[in-house]
Amino acid sequence: MQTVSRSRRIVVTGLGIVHRLGLGIEPFWQNILAGKSGIARVTHFDTADYNCQIGSELIDFKADEWMDRREVNRNDPFTHFAVAATKMALADAGLDVTKVDKDRMGVLVGSGIGGMTTINEQSKRLHCGSPRKVSPFTIPSLIANIAGGVVAIEIGARGPNFGVVSACASGSHAIGEAARLMMYGEADIMIAGGTEAAITPLGYAGFCNMKAMATSFNDRPEAGSRPFDAHRDGFVMGEGAGVLILETEEHALARGARIYAELAGYSATCDAHHITAPDPEGRGLSLCMRRALADAGVRPEEMDYINAHGTSTPYNDKFETMAIKDVFGEHARKVLISSTKSMTGHLLGAAGGVEAAIIAKA
Repeated sequence: MQTVSRSRRIVVTGLGIVHRLGLGIEPFWQNILAGKSGIARVTHFDTADYNCQIGSELIDFKADEWMDRREVNRNDPFTHFAVAATKMALADAGLDVTKVDKDRMGVLVGSGIGGMTTINEQSKRLHCGSPRKVSPFTIPSLIANIAGGVVAIEIGARGPNFGVVSACASGSHAIGEAARLMMYGEADIMIAGGTEAAITPLGYAGFCNMKAMATSFNDRPEAGSRPFDAHRDGFVMGEGAGVLILETEEHALARGARIYAELAGYSATCDAHHITAPDPEGRGLSLCMRRALADAGVRPEEMDYINAHGTSTPYNDKFETMAIKDVFGEHARKVLISSTKSMTGHLLGAAGGVEAAIIAKA
């Protein structure tokens, strides 16, 4: 393995989005620019007994347009979304996988939860039927790293491929770790991002009982996700996927690729405080931003825009604001800050992938 090289620059050449606001980066981006809300009443299941009854569900998504019907039946929706987003991103990048060295092409597509739909359905088969009713594809389809595995099989990518599971940071960590692998010389191309499909009865029951979901906007769903607003009362769940095509700058230039952006800096830290609540002074986030800026060789006052995590929960929004002020000082009043979760909802493990694509376009 080669030593890490900061001279090996990593660029973004393709973007793939699977979301209610648009299948593909361009329709999605136009709806984001228009400020359109992708949040409505949940229809996947009966929410009458749930405190939160709203979400950003995928509609008009047909998995068999992106995968063989047999593979659709064997896999969970979170894998369907990842495959579709990957194929969109490859098309957007103008990257013909038959003409690249697949030994130098890897996949890191993270998920915070994995196959929640599979868990719901197969649990019902077990408890309402018998053990013999449970599908033999249950375990392969629910493990969180299977999305990246199926993506690799679909396109023949034989480079680095493993699961990145870190709750709502999964997509961001997948992108950052993919870039690090490329800096170490492990790959020339990485497919990276996040995918999630947790709008299920079990997923909603768990988050509602954590008191994490918005409960005051069931009658006006489009207003439910309101990051940094005084009347926010919880997050609104979304589903979908966001995938980026990362290439070394040398590889991208050699094939004449359009370059959206450079992935210049990355860091990952832990609050080491609580399983759900952020550090009350935002110390973990402050440390992460400082290290990412240092990794990129960028001064805080050079920053133009921050796409905030901005979950619409009282704890996150308060402590994230404190961390931004701590790191950026007076410049915090000048840098542009927004949370696009106001339109997309919170996609959990897919959030980092979707929001990284938004940043690349911004």
